[in-house]
Amino acid sequence: MKKINALWIVLNSIFLIVFNALFFVLGGTDHNASVWLSYGFIHFAYMMLLVTPKLISGSAAVLGFSIFSISTTYFLIEFVTGMIFILLSLEGYKVALLVQLCIAGLYGIILVSNMIANERTAEAEEKRQPRITYIKDASAKLKDLLEGIGDKEVRKKVERVYDALYSSPVKSHPDLAKMENNILMSIKELETLLLAGEKNGVIPLANSLLVEVNKRNSRLKTLGNL
Repeated sequence: MKKINALWIVLNSIFLIVFNALFFVLGGTDHNASVWLSYGFIHFAYMMLLVTPKLISGSAAVLGFSIFSISTTYFLIEFVTGMIFILLSLEGYKVALLVQLCIAGLYGIILVSNMIANERTAEAEEKRQPRITYIKDASAKLKDLLEGIGDKEVRKKVERVYDALYSSPVKSHPDLAKMENNILMSIKELETLLLAGEKNGVIPLANSLLVEVNKRNSRLKTLGNL
């Protein structure tokens, strides 16, 4: 791992080494303000390109661009723009400053907007995960129980519950937390009855579970319309 990190550092340093070598060997150190400004902006753009992977926390995009592509585009635009001003070597610095500042400002707006979108996506996914877990856990538990049921009547009852649960909406609502917990507890109780071979207790509980699952789904639709 340390070797890989060292290789990445070397790879990321190649541009800076080559660019600075060419800049100082071909141009020396005597430059006016517009050249030094462009030199600084190019380095800033490249540093942002290196930092960008650490800023990525999601897959959201603004205007169809990912965070990395935004930084890559900014670096390429700034590199070309900066090199033009370096070659022109204008006596005044205002044009070089204003142009590159506007490019950096636009980049900053798009980058921060994208990061906000990513954070919102991450928060939504974090809230969505427990809801997915409810369906997955409950469905997986019932599926495991079905594999061990030999009685056709009991199996049919449990299968109806499984089908209703498996086809339930993944999304949820805070008001449904208690209802969903009760369903999970009932599934555990169902497992206990099946292991004990109490058919007379399994069928009523399976019927009750089916009612609860359907009630939860109906309640979800109601909450979704509020």
